[in-house]
Amino acid sequence: MPYSTPGRAVAVPDQLWVLFRRVVPPTEVIRPQGGGRRRAGDREALAAIIFVATSGWTWRQLPPVFGPSWQTVYRRFAQWNRDRVWARLHRVVLDELGVRGELDWSRCAIDSVSLRAGKGGPLTGPNPTDRGKLGSKIHLITDRNGLPLSLGVSGANMPDSQGLEPLVRGIPPVRSRRGPRRRRPKKLHADKGYDYDHLRRWLRGRGICHRIARKGHESSQRLGRHRWVVERTVSWLAGCRRLHRRYERRAEHFLAFVAIAAALIGYRRLSR
Repeated sequence: MPYSTPGRAVAVPDQLWVLFRRVVPPTEVIRPQGGGRRRAGDREALAAIIFVATSGWTWRQLPPVFGPSWQTVYRRFAQWNRDRVWARLHRVVLDELGVRGELDWSRCAIDSVSLRAGKGGPLTGPNPTDRGKLGSKIHLITDRNGLPLSLGVSGANMPDSQGLEPLVRGIPPVRSRRGPRRRRPKKLHADKGYDYDHLRRWLRGRGICHRIARKGHESSQRLGRHRWVVERTVSWLAGCRRLHRRYERRAEHFLAFVAIAAALIGYRRLSR
C-alpha cells in the first residue's frame, strides 16, 4: 500500500501515478485572478483517497498533511467516480498484468462476501447470515493467482447463483502477452451456492469448463485446493479497511471503493 503511518502522507508511487494518468480525464486549470486558491493537485487528491480507502477513516478525519481539504478530496472522488475512473483504473492494471503474463486464466474461481450496511441505501438487504441485519454483498471472480477480474455489488439477501452470469459477462477484454485480448476463463470453480444445472449449461455454452460442488453429493472442501485463492482475495479486499463494513449510503460510492481495492491488489503484483 502507498502509506506507512496515518499521520504521514507518502506520495503515490510513480508507477501507479502513470497508470492513473492514463484514465483520469484532463482538467482545464484556470489560474485564479485577484487572489483565490489554486486547484488542488490530482496526485495529492489521489493519495488522500487511497488513504481513506486503506485506513477506513472517514472523509472528515482526513489528516491535513495531504494538502487538500476533505471536502475537496470527496468532491474529486465523486467526480472521478462519475467519470468511471476507478473502474478504468482497475482495467488498465489488468491490461498491464496481462501483458506481463501475470494473469492465469486456466482455473478461475467465483465467490462472494457479505458486509453489514449500517446506513442502508440501494443494493442492501437482510443478511441471512447476520440475523437479518441490513447488508451488502461483494461478488468477485479471480484468476488462478487470486487477482480480481470481475466485481459486483448486491444486497446481502441475493443468492450467489444470480451473480454468476453478470460477473462472467463483466470480465473485460484483457490484453495478453501474445495474441488477442482475453476475457474467458478456461475453467471456473464454484461452491454449492452455484449448484444449478442452468448455470452449468450457460457456462458450457460460452466454452467455459465448470467445477461446481453438488449439494448432498460432495463436500465443498474437495474444491478447496483451487478455491482457496478467491477466499484469500476476500481477505485482501478487507485490507482496505473501508470495506470492513459498508459506510457509503450511495451504492456507486461503495462499488468505487471495491474497484480501488481491486486495482491496488493488482498494482501490488505489478510492483513486485
